[in-house]
Amino acid sequence: MSSIKFSVGPQHSGIGHFRMKITLQGDTIIEAEPDPGFVHRGAEKISETREYLQNVPMIERQCLADVSSVTLAYAMAIEELADVEVPPRAQFIRIIMCELSRIMSHLYWLSIMGIFLGHSTMFMWSFGNRDIFIDLAERITGSRVSYTYIIPGGVRYDLPDGIKDRTMETLDYFQGRLKEHDAIFLSNPIFKRRTKGVGVLNRADAIRMGVTGPTLRASGVRGDIRKDEPYSSYDKLDFEIPIFTEGDSYARALVRFKEMEISSSIIRKAFENLPEGDFKVKVRKKVPEGEAFSRVEAARGELACYIISDGSAKPYRLKMSTPSFRNLPGFSLLKDSMLGDMPTIYMSLDYWPPDADR
Repeated sequence: MSSIKFSVGPQHSGIGHFRMKITLQGDTIIEAEPDPGFVHRGAEKISETREYLQNVPMIERQCLADVSSVTLAYAMAIEELADVEVPPRAQFIRIIMCELSRIMSHLYWLSIMGIFLGHSTMFMWSFGNRDIFIDLAERITGSRVSYTYIIPGGVRYDLPDGIKDRTMETLDYFQGRLKEHDAIFLSNPIFKRRTKGVGVLNRADAIRMGVTGPTLRASGVRGDIRKDEPYSSYDKLDFEIPIFTEGDSYARALVRFKEMEISSSIIRKAFENLPEGDFKVKVRKKVPEGEAFSRVEAARGELACYIISDGSAKPYRLKMSTPSFRNLPGFSLLKDSMLGDMPTIYMSLDYWPPDADR
């Protein structure tokens, strides 16, 4: 039987500006090659021409679904160079923002996963629920998508009055909505048939490939930077890490669904234990010469930042290692799968093109 080669993307409403080169034999994918780079903007090189604080709005745009995690990794590296201790209150506010960001990112993924599988109700429900968290972020930061809120030394503003009560009301509502999401989507027999046993990544291959985040934890690997190398006072909050061993598209969906429940609990505990005091300290415009490395657990997995300083007000070198780039080897799961399973496997990896390309 002869094979057919074709491209999926790079212009596509679901996968973004990203192309996959597919070789098909009958209904079976015999080769799938990811072809990233269509939204590469040279952010790392541009950062060398801007001062440390000026880089924050540009760097966070590499993943607009999870901006707080990006800016936190960047800020932590600068704080290590500057030998700055962030106030406890700012540490907890950062946790609140990062977990809000995780929920928003997972809801974004859930909505696109739904539309990829022909479940338009799930698309509308998830985006609608995501908007209530966007409203919370706007009340805290003044902006709805990109905040420039987490900065070197802490956060830009203190929490506004009444935000704790508003957040608790939102989380109470969201807990009920999650049960409805489960009933209509995750427990839906059609969704289970479309995802169970599809795109299986076993534990050994997950470790070998170096995948990260929910993709890794769905294959039975308990890897989470919040627990492995606690940062920003995560060690002061008790929470579990959801692990599944099946390694299929359904397990990857379950991890993200459970993480939304856990993130809601973390936010509650962060507000309950929120210290008084300053929300930021001053960081000098010029940081000392040296090197610094930081990493955080973003919504899609491990996000690392490496900075070399020459003692000036601008980075000599900035390097970001992003979870979407780390998860690119996961596209090998498409090989030997049916063409009809391609949307399921692709979305189960939660790949974000600008996050990989930068």
